[in-house]
Amino acid sequence: MVVEQGLLQGSALGGAHAFLGVPYAAPPVGAWRFRPPRPAQRWTGPRQATRQAPACRQFSPFGLADPTAVSEDCLYLDVYRPHRARPGSRLPVILWIHGGAYTQGTGTQFGGQTLARLTDSVVVSINYRLGRLGYLDLDGLADGNRNGSGSWGLMDQIAALTWTRDNVAAFGGDPGNITVSGQSAGSGSVCALLASPRASGLFSRAILQSGPCSLLRAPSREQARAQAESFAAAVGCPDPRSRAACLREAPVQALETAAQNIPVAGPAYGDGLLPHQPSEAIASGTWNRVPVLIGTTRAEGRFFVALSQPHLTSDQYTAQIHAQYGPAATEVLTRYPLSDRVGPYLAMSALMTDSLFACPTVETARAFARQVPTYAYEFDDPASPTLLGAQVPGLDMANGHSAELAYVHDFALTHTPLTPVQNRFADTVKRYWGAFARSGRPDVPGLPRWSPVGPGYEVLTLKPDAIHMSDAFASAHQCAFWNRSTHP
Repeated sequence: MVVEQGLLQGSALGGAHAFLGVPYAAPPVGAWRFRPPRPAQRWTGPRQATRQAPACRQFSPFGLADPTAVSEDCLYLDVYRPHRARPGSRLPVILWIHGGAYTQGTGTQFGGQTLARLTDSVVVSINYRLGRLGYLDLDGLADGNRNGSGSWGLMDQIAALTWTRDNVAAFGGDPGNITVSGQSAGSGSVCALLASPRASGLFSRAILQSGPCSLLRAPSREQARAQAESFAAAVGCPDPRSRAACLREAPVQALETAAQNIPVAGPAYGDGLLPHQPSEAIASGTWNRVPVLIGTTRAEGRFFVALSQPHLTSDQYTAQIHAQYGPAATEVLTRYPLSDRVGPYLAMSALMTDSLFACPTVETARAFARQVPTYAYEFDDPASPTLLGAQVPGLDMANGHSAELAYVHDFALTHTPLTPVQNRFADTVKRYWGAFARSGRPDVPGLPRWSPVGPGYEVLTLKPDAIHMSDAFASAHQCAFWNRSTHP
């Protein structure tokens, strides 16, 4: 396999060919820390692409199989293609951007061999810089940066898309048919790519999983810079005259320690890279218009409540609602009441699911649907496994945030493996995703038809042995209440 940088030698994996640990940019280390990605260097002789690269440095590590397998030298991607693919096959391409709150995770956790084989697609999974190594906007760091931005992670994603466009034909992919996809913060990254002029023309479809653009709001550049100045001071680099060099020379552990109390919110808007808030760019029509597939899991909030408040009491639940919603608390408690069947864990989970995921997804999808073909889904497997290391004994976490990942990818980080029935269902989910990537329409012969979003907000309910279209999503999640302009 010959790409721009040289010859690659991959290996057979799960009915596909895999090319692992392929550099798409030069290492962002030393003097190149906090700088835009540079083209990957050429190599001589064949490069063995049979081992995955390290994860990028983690700023809130969770779920890594080997927490020590991290590095600043991390701008690599994995490519999976069907066995039959050859240069010129012009297969659809699906590029995956992992989630993790912009601070954790790695593309290496998401194998693409089954998706590639079942859907006759080329699948690409990427790493990008995380935490303050990926998002730090300060005067002095932007020298030579035509974007005038500190959103290094977003620049990495654009560099990965550019490398894919320029090289995917060698793997049998179609450079003119690339679908960019992501989940959670990865979906937020897709929102940013949709709104970035620098990403124009690099992809022709978009998949957003559990990350509506109206929820994952980018900080303004002013907000990002204020946080960056606090971060630089915490590292020990407060002097504007010397802090760029100081930050580039600081031990990476010092950066990770200083970032613990200064959260990252992803790419900032207000520069050449991301001129406008993504949700506002989409609403106004000033975005990279492509067909969209978007959705959520049935009970997104269970994951977050289980990890943050596993022993939430009834009194605590009521107190939190009053503290957060003030005069509207009585109505919230009426809509999300406690009972013998629904205790505080399930009530808070439902409230969080509806207010933070389901209803913002309706808002985002409707903005898309006014302009481009848009397809919405709700993932609903009542027996779905939980992320490895996140299971809380005694709590039902099925259909929580990230539940669908094992159904789209070869994703082994679940507390139990998928059952045979779930594996068959997962194949169905993959076929829908692959059909959308191929044509912009998720039409699969022999499977229920997936209609686009219309005035009634129809979604495809993805449930084992019960896939069907439904117009009850918005009412089931009480979106008329949550989307009221008068609601706090």
